[in-house]
Amino acid sequence: MPFPLLILVLGLAGAMEIQVPEEPVVALFGQDATLLCSFSPEANFSVAELSLIWQLTDTKRLVHEFSGGQDRLQDQGQGYANRTALFYDQLQRGNVSLLLRRVRIADEGSFTCFVRVRDYDSAAVALQVAAPYSKPSVHLEPSKELKPGDVAEVTCHASRGYPEASVLWQDSWVATLTANVTTWQVANEEGLFEVRSVLRVLVEPGVTYSCLVLNAALRQHGHASVTITGQPLAFPAVALWVTVALAVCVVALLGVLAFVCHQKIRESCREDEERAALQLLENTESREDREQEID
Repeated sequence: MPFPLLILVLGLAGAMEIQVPEEPVVALFGQDATLLCSFSPEANFSVAELSLIWQLTDTKRLVHEFSGGQDRLQDQGQGYANRTALFYDQLQRGNVSLLLRRVRIADEGSFTCFVRVRDYDSAAVALQVAAPYSKPSVHLEPSKELKPGDVAEVTCHASRGYPEASVLWQDSWVATLTANVTTWQVANEEGLFEVRSVLRVLVEPGVTYSCLVLNAALRQHGHASVTITGQPLAFPAVALWVTVALAVCVVALLGVLAFVCHQKIRESCREDEERAALQLLENTESREDREQEID
């Protein structure tokens, strides 16, 4: 049976059984990856009998073909040229794994391994691409002249990672902060992500804010933190002069009020003295008049 007809008659698969990993193969961006696939050959197996195709599961694009004891790459899909190979010295033992060089983000997905000797079988291998993020950096804005109660922004940045990261913010008490957080993730031309997260806080001197960037595929976490230091409460020069001027005005006003009160008290005392003297004079005159009437 010609090999191209293999795909059309998979429902008739015979006794051959292919072994592939159940879990996805995790490959580092830019590094080589091995997509494992193997079978148990019969005792009299010859590599010349082997027909092998690696192709993308979804699009059926050819990744690598081997038959008649040699590679057949004339129909190889664009983007795989000079990037694929087999472990030729292990084919006799049934190792038909694919070596994929210089892994790209676009390589992520499912690959199907088709094997035919006398019988045939196929199985899919999942490839997951990952790239570690750079060490996070944090920046406080504004970074100077912060006073308690001011609003500040703490920015966390990491780059060249894959897949998208999870960003967590924590304070000095290891409490996870979710309010007032904005996070952006943008992929570059290679498909690697740059992540930037901004936490808005009310300034509390002595509080430490920590940013954790998590890459689940690699179980990687990066950490960076910043502590807001206490700042003395400083008055601008204009405010200081205004304060001094107000203080002088208050003192002057108090002085004027004290003087006015003192004057009013003196006038009140003088009026009391005059009234007392007048009353005394009237009493004296009245007494003299009564004495004259008696005489």
